[in-house]
Amino acid sequence: MQAKQVFQNMSPYTPGKQIEDVKKEYGLTRIVKLASNENPFGYSDKIKEAIPKMIDHLEIYPDGYATALRETLAKKLNVGEKQLIFGCGSDEVVDIICRTYLEEGTNTVMATPTFPQYKHNALIQGANIVEVPLIDGYHDLETMLEKINNQTKVVWLCSPNNPTGSLISRDKLDSFLDRCSADVMVVLDEAYYEYIEASQNPDSLGLLRKYPNLVILRTFSKAYGIANLRVGYGIASEEVATYLNIARGPFNTTSISQLSALTALEDEAFLQRTYEENLENKKAFMKSCDEMGLSYYDSEANFLFVKLPTSGDALFDYLLRKGFIVRSGEALGHPNAVRITIGSKEQMSELVTNMKEYLASI
Repeated sequence: MQAKQVFQNMSPYTPGKQIEDVKKEYGLTRIVKLASNENPFGYSDKIKEAIPKMIDHLEIYPDGYATALRETLAKKLNVGEKQLIFGCGSDEVVDIICRTYLEEGTNTVMATPTFPQYKHNALIQGANIVEVPLIDGYHDLETMLEKINNQTKVVWLCSPNNPTGSLISRDKLDSFLDRCSADVMVVLDEAYYEYIEASQNPDSLGLLRKYPNLVILRTFSKAYGIANLRVGYGIASEEVATYLNIARGPFNTTSISQLSALTALEDEAFLQRTYEENLENKKAFMKSCDEMGLSYYDSEANFLFVKLPTSGDALFDYLLRKGFIVRSGEALGHPNAVRITIGSKEQMSELVTNMKEYLASI
């Protein structure tokens, strides 16, 4: 059977190096993974304590409305319950948006490089892709506005941007929405929202009432530390959320994932510790990069995109042999760079030592 023609030029998602594979290949007993922007501090102990009590009645379908999580999250965010859509990670919500609004004859505007699933899912729906290069790691919002035309259905704004970490400020976001056609959906992907330094917080939720074409995406995979359980969500006008929920599969989040996310919301102390330690360790790493003569993009996330005097693959390979997995810029559209997740204080200190050794050897 013949699949859609577009699949002839696409590839399945290729995961990064897996810890056990690296251990076997290089004969290592310990691996530090700083490639996928996971939480190095794990997840709330309250979830660990609660999960055994959740494993019951696995023969019964989960609550397709995610009622308890929906009610609690709506109250926390001060939005209506019907404004929420839950996904198997926020990347599923990206897919749902594409299935709902994109088709042949339409186009979608995005930055490059940015989160690749926008482009991947849009291509599958037959939409044309309009990519606008970043400027110093930031979205070129002026050019993105210029690229919007009558065929544009969705614009993607990743803030903080993955892979650069750069944040769209509140005033620039407000200005963009003011000038963007109300007929064009603007998706603001805030997967790293909880890591934004308090003084830089754009308070994007406050814009939902003014701009009904705005959709905000967030996730429990990053700062909350439950990436394995796959819970993300979108916040939109009730009308848009209704359309997205029509396209959503009825049981796309499990009871265990829903209850774990609910428990994560209750442990504000864990989230605060994650925020504070990430910020402290990131600033220390930035200082180390300065001392090594390495520049980097502004980052309001839990990673730093570091520019190199050599290829990203070269440093990636060197660190792999030392027991560290990072993300080479080769696969992210920026060859001479690496994206490094901010780990614990001890992990980052050891990483810096290895990076200094590498730079001294080239």
